[in-house]
Amino acid sequence: MTDPAGFLHIPRRPAQSRPPGERVGDWDELRAGRPLLPVVSGQARRCMDCGVPFCHGGCPLGNLIPEWNAYAAHGDWATAAERLHATNNFPDFTGRLCPAPCEDSCVLALTDDPVTIKSIEQTVADEAWARGYVRPLRPAKASGRSVAVVGSGPAGLAAAQQLTRAGHAVTVYERADRIGGLLRYGIPDFKMSKDVLDARIAQMAQEGTRFRPGAEVGGSVDAARVKAEFDAVVVATGATVPREISCRGRELAGVHQAMEYLEAANRATPSSPVPPSLSARGRDVVVIGGGDTGSDCLGTALRQGAASVVQLDVHPRPDRDRTAEEPWPLVHPKVFRTSHAHEEAWTRDGSDPRAFSSVAVRFDGDPSGRVRALVLSEVEPGSRNPLPDSARELPAQLVLLALGFSGPRLDPRLLGPLGLASDAEGTFARTPFFAALPPSPAPGPEEGAPVGVFVAGDAGRGPSLVVWAIAEGRAAAAATDRYLRGATELPAPIRATDRPLR
Repeated sequence: MTDPAGFLHIPRRPAQSRPPGERVGDWDELRAGRPLLPVVSGQARRCMDCGVPFCHGGCPLGNLIPEWNAYAAHGDWATAAERLHATNNFPDFTGRLCPAPCEDSCVLALTDDPVTIKSIEQTVADEAWARGYVRPLRPAKASGRSVAVVGSGPAGLAAAQQLTRAGHAVTVYERADRIGGLLRYGIPDFKMSKDVLDARIAQMAQEGTRFRPGAEVGGSVDAARVKAEFDAVVVATGATVPREISCRGRELAGVHQAMEYLEAANRATPSSPVPPSLSARGRDVVVIGGGDTGSDCLGTALRQGAASVVQLDVHPRPDRDRTAEEPWPLVHPKVFRTSHAHEEAWTRDGSDPRAFSSVAVRFDGDPSGRVRALVLSEVEPGSRNPLPDSARELPAQLVLLALGFSGPRLDPRLLGPLGLASDAEGTFARTPFFAALPPSPAPGPEEGAPVGVFVAGDAGRGPSLVVWAIAEGRAAAAATDRYLRGATELPAPIRATDRPLR
């Protein structure tokens, strides 16, 4: 175990990122080149090895957090990595991208600052790669069954890796030109280098997973043919339909969805830079939406050389501490948080870039039809209605809509051949065991799947976190394996109906 009294004499010390003024000048990861081992080993000693580790409940993967904390504290990186990978296919992803609901439910958070679980996780994963502990795990024998996975985001990749390791012949279809889904074109390099993603894809290819980029099932690839050629299909297309804004002037040039902007930035190379219409260089930028995607847009705009950036958040500024309405151990309470991008903007301009309790009223354009300003208002307390006489104008030559996503694309070319239907939330209907529910369900076994189609990730859950996507992929893989074999030894950390503790 770790130091029994470590939490009493060791203060929380997050792993340090590079100085904001330095990192905003490049696209390297926030902690690139920063030594983490001495800090992380000490921080792992703060873990109390609780009798009831609530951090497990905060993590849908059921990560064995006290166990790998103990091994990290003693410098046993091989065993720490084994314990970490026992429940998580891609801890190098979650250690960088997950907002760490496990820290919000850490028992130490009752009276003190929680353990720095996220940075410990990233360090263990990175050390595993650096020391050669991450190797391809090929199946002992082939099952003779085949599975198509539609979508290569975190849910699709997790399902594919689990099913390949179970001995099935797995082919991953991705409509984009490269594998990775949102991880490839939605996440900026400064949050997660594409080298991290590419290393996992290479590992999966060596294990036997086959990848088909540029192949849209229900588009360039006939969905009925996929259904006929494979013994089972896992649909993990994500929730890619962006929410829109009802605002006068929305049609003006220069008003874009956040993912359109982030994809252009992620695709850019020295020989193929960001299109001028999507570049923030020299422009006043307004980001509408206070979530992680809005923060990614903010950090990207700063690196592109924006003249100014303002991020609108319709919600009021939260308190720094939990309120009585959100007591411990509720996951991810609404408290005031400062992201790396907010810190970068603060350092550059001397003030918080966020405008809380604010809503866009209209966009104004110039004679050429391009946006030139955004008019915003404060909102009435407890609502999203504009407060009378509070309107003000912001200069804006680029406006980015980071309002989240409503669900998957309901393309009949996919739905019909695979027997998919949408539910009341606009996601693909499914059983608690991830089997797709067709429009008129036929009688079948308890877990559904009379047609061998399963739904994993945001396509069935709706927009969620990367850690939930991986948990969904693992659980859907277990359901698919059970359908193919009649039984399974694959772990199923969640059911499709499970939700975070609220």
